[in-house]
Amino acid sequence: MSKIKLRAIEPEDLDLLYQIENDTRLWNVGSTNVPYSRYTLHDYIANSSDDIYADRQLRLIIENAEDNTVGLVDLMNFSPQHLRAEVGVVIMDCYRHQGYATAAIEQICDYASRILHLHQLYSIVGTDNTSALKLFTKTGFSTHTMLKEWLFDGKKYGDALIMQRVLQLLT
Repeated sequence: MSKIKLRAIEPEDLDLLYQIENDTRLWNVGSTNVPYSRYTLHDYIANSSDDIYADRQLRLIIENAEDNTVGLVDLMNFSPQHLRAEVGVVIMDCYRHQGYATAAIEQICDYASRILHLHQLYSIVGTDNTSALKLFTKTGFSTHTMLKEWLFDGKKYGDALIMQRVLQLLT
């Protein structure tokens, strides 16, 4: 298992955020398919409160044991009423297949449960995204619903699965 730490986004992370948000290869696996300007991302970093209740999202940088930035993990679409959030992770190409995504998902699940007191996390994963399906299955997420023709890649629609992990039981 790769050792990682999660930290808040700093102004110095602007180039990384710009690179990830404007990587068109990632647009088909997420809900964003437009480029972001440096100004917009700078404004996001400057105005983010790092409070999931205020922002309805939380974006954290993933660093490895050598303090190299390897990617980011997001909690988004946060519902304070239902205590759930969608989770997503992006690992930079040169750090993929080294266990960082697994470590990040496990750590964000622990943080979401112990610190944020969320009940569940979920992810919407394209059925053709075998790496993400394997990642979420490996980290305790299970599949509950098929969303037919949910994702559009510019040429065709693809099915997606809702993968869910219940973090704690309320008593």
